[in-house]
Amino acid sequence: MEIAILIVFILGYIAIATEHSIKIDKAATALLTGVLCWSILVVGAHAVPDHLSVYFQQLGDFLKISEGADMTLPEFFDHRLLHHLQEIAGILLFLMGAMTIVEVVDAHEGFRVITDRITSKNKVKLLWILGIITFFLSAALDNLTTAIVMVSLARKLIDDQKTRWFFGGVIIIAANAGGAWSPIGDVTTTMLWIGKQITSVGIMKEVFLASLVNLLLPLIILTFVMKGDVERPVAAEKSGAGISARERGVAFVLGVGGLLFVPVFKSITHLPPFMGIMLSLGIVWLATEIMHGKKVDEEKSKYSALHALRKIDMPSVLFFLGILLAVSALQEVGHLRTLAEGLKDSLGNVYAINIAIGLLSAVIDNVPLVAASMNMYEITPALTGDVWSDMFVQDGPFWHFLAYTAGTGGSILIIGSAAGVAVMGLEKISFMWYLKNVSLWALIGYFGGAAVYIIEMMILHP
Repeated sequence: MEIAILIVFILGYIAIATEHSIKIDKAATALLTGVLCWSILVVGAHAVPDHLSVYFQQLGDFLKISEGADMTLPEFFDHRLLHHLQEIAGILLFLMGAMTIVEVVDAHEGFRVITDRITSKNKVKLLWILGIITFFLSAALDNLTTAIVMVSLARKLIDDQKTRWFFGGVIIIAANAGGAWSPIGDVTTTMLWIGKQITSVGIMKEVFLASLVNLLLPLIILTFVMKGDVERPVAAEKSGAGISARERGVAFVLGVGGLLFVPVFKSITHLPPFMGIMLSLGIVWLATEIMHGKKVDEEKSKYSALHALRKIDMPSVLFFLGILLAVSALQEVGHLRTLAEGLKDSLGNVYAINIAIGLLSAVIDNVPLVAASMNMYEITPALTGDVWSDMFVQDGPFWHFLAYTAGTGGSILIIGSAAGVAVMGLEKISFMWYLKNVSLWALIGYFGGAAVYIIEMMILHP
């Protein structure tokens, strides 16, 4: 059963990577892979995996007390699926909410507030401008939302799709790099922050330089690769009919302000991020309805959130669903835990383990990898003088380097991060194109930032 799930995942991964050759949409393959992995797990399991025995006992005791019946194995895996679906649904709802807000702002041409101020058409200058904006915006928002916003901006500045793909690659690298040094910039850094492995000040102070180098190296390389100017879309040169400058400004402020409000909402209420994005979407929806209330229905509908919802790329959302289901099945069967333990036994060095985890996050979602690492290694209460143990204190090198590697390693392949999956869906970038044209630059940035972090630690903690 364990081998069958692994084979299905590998075959599905190959099919996703070669979707243009086999002419099968990646969303269909991902959904099939995710459902098959879980089906094999439920049908083929004859016993509870060792790493889940505690959960089985706790849930079984609860059901016996409340319902007076013993729990069967299929019922247990049904509960485990719902457990993972809770997290997956939160991510998908967040993605859909953010995409809708961006579409509403776009319908009002709100991004012209920024694009009208970016006058340069030189490819290299634009590359640096968008890269730096993405890097810092991702730290304030998160890498997924930032990727969606920046792709929308790129569409207003660059007409040629293939040229825009290069910018999309830089946006992915910059969004993941920016998210790695902020406690709210990436799901994994948020997990480590909530789990008390890191503090907000510690992660920003220790990881910022490595993350910046992760972005700067690809930008420097592409500076010598990219030549010439970009052509702007014709639509970007014209004012939107029926939209005043005031309405455009209101839509932009409400949309971007709503996205920026999400981490604040989470900090105040401790509710999941998708609740914050839904609140922001509700406010944007209500405000735009009121703003266009006196217009005729035909004119009003073009700017409504309802119209924006119809423009959401649902195949990308379903692709994301399939990928996360497949990875959660690998986590349930124990493959990820076995992998983490194998890294510890074979490598032994904290920095080597983290670098390997980062490379794996290009293939496997970084959330379960970080979750497995958090479960494997306990926080050392205080410095003991033991070199290995001292790596695991709060704000210790292991946790900071884990945040960097898991956050930026996903840039190496386009399906290795939420930001990459979002850009892949929005811009229809193929897996193989990204592998041939962007992966090498992302890999150089990854190892460059890792080297900077290790040198920094050697100097600070000789």
